[in-house]
Amino acid sequence: MSWDDESPRYLSVAERKRLAAQKAKELAEEGYQLKPLGELKSRQKIASSFWGRSWCRHLESFSDYDSRLPRGRSYLRNGAILHLSIEPGRIEAMVHGSELYELSIEIAPLPPEQWTAVKQACQGKIASLIELLQGKLSDEIMRVVTHPGSGLFPQPEQIHFNCNCPDWADMCKHVAAVLYGVGARLDDCPELLFKLRGVDQSELIHLDSAQSGIARGSRRSRRRTLSDDAVSDVFGLSAEDPELD
Repeated sequence: MSWDDESPRYLSVAERKRLAAQKAKELAEEGYQLKPLGELKSRQKIASSFWGRSWCRHLESFSDYDSRLPRGRSYLRNGAILHLSIEPGRIEAMVHGSELYELSIEIAPLPPEQWTAVKQACQGKIASLIELLQGKLSDEIMRVVTHPGSGLFPQPEQIHFNCNCPDWADMCKHVAAVLYGVGARLDDCPELLFKLRGVDQSELIHLDSAQSGIARGSRRSRRRTLSDDAVSDVFGLSAEDPELD
């Protein structure tokens, strides 16, 4: 049996968005530090980047999720996700239906041996962190990082969720919306995928190769070692930085 959290009265998309925005404002006034997802960039696609689209495709490859994912897309498009926070091994969110629902999704860290295998396959084949996060990768590396069983994305048995809504289904529509919302978030912050799985994306970069390339372009032939600050300057990133159709 499944309970539906929606009022029998029909609400237009515009009305749902208005109510969600109103609730978000109330929460902010109460002191909640919300991380809203915001409007999708496209009505046709949840995500447009390599990492965002790959995450969504991965979700849709799970037959167990077939019945709930479409409803989650609808919630996401209607601006129902008021808060979505991604931390190592954990996603926390607030979703507005007829009421405000709070949920959490626990995702197991990437097994060390799996991460080691990914690093070995990528070693020396990704030029910079910028290329990695922008998804400017060779077909070979794309297959490695997105492989259904051995890549960076979690398997169903590694995903555990809890929502305080009255829906008794294994995956409620609020959880489905948030899982899709992660894909949308990765469009702007792809590094959050690595944070979620508990790994450091910089380990995929062979710094010795990068340093050699910089040295060759320098007028000085003497090999130099880059400090952390120098690497940050070169790549433009801090070492600490954190629908598909």
